[in-house]
Amino acid sequence: MDKIIFHVDVNSAFLSWSAVKILKQNPNALDLRTVPSAVGGDVKTRHGIITAKSIPAKKYGIQTAMPVVKALQLCPKLILVESDFQTYREYSHAFIDILNKYTPLIQQVSIDEAYMDITGTKMLYKDLEKEGYKFPLCVADKIRKEIRETLGFTVNVGISNNKLLAKMASDFVKPDKTHTLFPDEIEKKMWPLPISELYGCGKATSQRLISLGIKTIGDAAKTDENYLKQILGDKAGAYIYASANGMGSSIVHNEYEDAKSYSNETTISNDITIENYDTQVPDIVRWLSDKVSARMRRDGVYGGTVTVSVKTGDFKRHSIQSRLIDPTNSSEMIYETAMQLLDKLMKGPEGLFYKDASVRLIGVGASNLDDGKYRQMSLFDTMNSAISASEHGETKNVISGDKQKKLDAMTDLIQKEFGKDAVVRGYKLNSEKIKDKK
Repeated sequence: MDKIIFHVDVNSAFLSWSAVKILKQNPNALDLRTVPSAVGGDVKTRHGIITAKSIPAKKYGIQTAMPVVKALQLCPKLILVESDFQTYREYSHAFIDILNKYTPLIQQVSIDEAYMDITGTKMLYKDLEKEGYKFPLCVADKIRKEIRETLGFTVNVGISNNKLLAKMASDFVKPDKTHTLFPDEIEKKMWPLPISELYGCGKATSQRLISLGIKTIGDAAKTDENYLKQILGDKAGAYIYASANGMGSSIVHNEYEDAKSYSNETTISNDITIENYDTQVPDIVRWLSDKVSARMRRDGVYGGTVTVSVKTGDFKRHSIQSRLIDPTNSSEMIYETAMQLLDKLMKGPEGLFYKDASVRLIGVGASNLDDGKYRQMSLFDTMNSAISASEHGETKNVISGDKQKKLDAMTDLIQKEFGKDAVVRGYKLNSEKIKDKK
């Protein structure tokens, strides 16, 4: 029996959830989903980076991780709204609860997307076929309708025999659509697409392929696999070849697997150079560090090694890592360590900036995980914080590792109860004070 896999993806999740909340409070309010709008940054000072955008905003070239200043240059009338993680969590839980009504095989891969395995359920939904689409389209239609009518936002559903093709299908036309991408549809629906739209093919990889005349997914599918390995490396070349030919896993894990590392990376909308490094990089690294540490604290693990990686304009990846004296899941410690590493990698005596390099992608990760049982509080926690503050030219109160752990736990609890903006980082307040003095 062929597998039937759904990929269900909330349309512009953070933006949509903020819009739904506003409309519930005031039905006459402007629907943010219908105009150029975005979530992220400091709404008052218009600093920071974009973390989500509406579909109309995307048409202006606005991207996730783009500096708010640049986004406003592209679209001066862009409406900015503050992040609201309490609301995001509530709607995410409600979204997954609905999916669980249709099959027990749910693999949630992020706050706003999940895979569903509905193989062998056709007899359960035979009555739906009488109302409209045939199976499995009728199930997807019912899921979209229920989410739209009960929760107020829309989703796309991609359908195929494996997760890769289902994911690709859900990214076709948006919003509130169902698309199929079965193996016999690959040549017609997927191969004509630009290579940049292949899931897992990043900006640098796609530009490298385009420069060699491989412009579409079909071009990559028809290219010799060994040639792709030669120009991209064995792992990346094999992945591009397999994915372009529609090969992927069809296993839906309904339980989280133990992670060996935690990382997040983002492609920068404009190249980072030595001129804009100090103004743009700290916000990006802070955002990445917060995301990594939040996932680690959720899973109750600590990282003994912090890694920073970048991709430069010549499509090469460079990385640097540091083994910590004590494992951590503190956002502050990960951020401070990541900034030290990045400064060394980019601005040190042998730094990439002195080789005329520019940066297209930044990543932050933590590895060498443990559950914290053997974590020892020592004087080195304080020393590390002090050294980090000194190297960054900061004057701040030094907080011990044990106190930082308690503060992070308290922050998580308060933000869970009252929303992300219930706790404001000290560095934001200090920057406002400095600005006021000027």
